[in-house]
Amino acid sequence: MTRNLALAAVFATAGFVAGLVLTDSMRLARNPSAASVPAAPTPPASDNTPTPPPAPATAPGAIAGGPDFTRVASLGVKGVANISSLQVVQRRGMPTDDPFFSYFFGDQDLFGPRTRRSLSLGSGVIVSADGYIITNNHVVGENMRELTVAMGDKHEVPGKVIGTDPATDIALLKIDAKDLPTLAWGDSSRLQVGEWVLAIGSPFQLSRTVTAGIVSATGRANVGFAQYEDFIQTDAAINPGNSGGALINSRGELVGINTGIFSQSGGYQGIGFAVPSNLARHVIDDLMKYGEVHRGTIGGIVTVEPLSPQLAQELGVASTEGALIERMAGNSAAYNAGVRPGDVIVAFNGQGVQDPSQLYRMVADTRIGSTATIRIVRQGRSMDIKVPITAESRR
Repeated sequence: MTRNLALAAVFATAGFVAGLVLTDSMRLARNPSAASVPAAPTPPASDNTPTPPPAPATAPGAIAGGPDFTRVASLGVKGVANISSLQVVQRRGMPTDDPFFSYFFGDQDLFGPRTRRSLSLGSGVIVSADGYIITNNHVVGENMRELTVAMGDKHEVPGKVIGTDPATDIALLKIDAKDLPTLAWGDSSRLQVGEWVLAIGSPFQLSRTVTAGIVSATGRANVGFAQYEDFIQTDAAINPGNSGGALINSRGELVGINTGIFSQSGGYQGIGFAVPSNLARHVIDDLMKYGEVHRGTIGGIVTVEPLSPQLAQELGVASTEGALIERMAGNSAAYNAGVRPGDVIVAFNGQGVQDPSQLYRMVADTRIGSTATIRIVRQGRSMDIKVPITAESRR
């Protein structure tokens, strides 16, 4: 019997120990933060041991490791205004869509030209404390009758147009004000693909809207928005009403003027375009000084076309890079210098020409009154021709 009592005691002790181990395992499973390895002892403090800095606190709701744009956004929205432009548009044609009238009268304007009012809504960037505002030319429109600027505190003031530049889709406005918040100019030439940017404006009349994205590409051309195209492409959400608003970098500097979007639905699809700040600044400087933008031209070239592979082969050009002169005026300075229709311009002042859009930018940025050297290919042979740079006429 003594033997049986001893065995019972052994089994009871083993069960108790096993129960303790299982219970501790379950406690660890319920508390995964509990360390399985004991922490190293803290060394005693001494006068020579630096005190480690406290861990940075994460703002409520912020994602650890993500970018924080709260400061630059709060500053950026103060320098962006809402623009309302009342335009008068003339309409011609039948005053009705009735097919009966269309069948007998076609598109004849039996009742004379009619007008209708159109309200254009957009955004603008305050670039001076005394009331100069930059926006898009298409926000202002060609037949503007009334211009209203709504500030950040929602009070509205009338504005006037100082000058417009349809080639870059830029317009300069002025309001009577002082001590306005402004955005600092940034250097758009230093933008890098993948860099964070914020788009600020009033999409769908929702003022002070901030969206974030990255620079998708720089130097975009041939998108069909303007004659002079050198756009920043971004995936920051840009929608109708954002036109003329600010594109700022992570330091809160103005690096672009939001201009348009590529969309099959009319809304945001991740492809937006902005005029670089360096170009916009050059345009408004000329508008302030002269009321128009001074650009160079080689004159007399009426039509310049891109090269297709078939055209390049027929004209004896090694690649499709270049600009084909299709038509030109026979009494122009370029013609007198030796340029002819059918020539392909492959270089301008020693820099290769990729397409007509790039050629236009290079010529426009050349000092008026200087002489440029263009390299052409004619019937498979290349030659250099010196052409004078004259002032571009807006008429």
